[in-house]
Amino acid sequence: MNYLGHAYLSFGQTDLLLGNMIGDYVKGNLSKSPYTSAVQKGIDLHRKIDSFTDTHTATLRAKICFRADYGLYAGPIMDTLYDHFLANDPMIFKSQQELNEFAQNTYKTLATMADSFPEPFAKLFPYMQQQNWLLGYRAIKGMENALHGLSRRAQHMPEPSLAYQIFVSNYYLLNQCYFELIEDLIKFVKIELNK
Repeated sequence: MNYLGHAYLSFGQTDLLLGNMIGDYVKGNLSKSPYTSAVQKGIDLHRKIDSFTDTHTATLRAKICFRADYGLYAGPIMDTLYDHFLANDPMIFKSQQELNEFAQNTYKTLATMADSFPEPFAKLFPYMQQQNWLLGYRAIKGMENALHGLSRRAQHMPEPSLAYQIFVSNYYLLNQCYFELIEDLIKFVKIELNK
């Protein structure tokens, strides 16, 4: 899961949302981080979501489509693509308007905590908000931009145009992998939050 997935899986909890969204930018032992225990829980949840998603049988199957051309970047590519399928999941976002409202509420909530952003996320967030990345995941063409954004952050990732072509060519297979994952992932997160 990428930004939309982590935002959705925070289930409206403010501190959890912050931790979940900045999780990729906070390394090491959380007990030594400057964040509150509630934000640390979100960072830890981010890590657990990534681990669960990366090792799920549906993701392992989906990554095969990208493995030959992108090697270890098949995982981050699928994380990004899962946000497209989430954005179009009618059981979660019934319309584009509902997704946009979720996106705007997410940006608004995050903006109130901008002083706590790690520097890389602080630089990225204005672009996320102004270009409305969370809504942009809904469009197939928007995923081309998302994959280019991923390649800019992943210095050694091969040029992403082929990844976009593979995505379009294998759309229904990858969508099926998403549906196999999402129910298990939501159950997993809810169990983690109740611990």
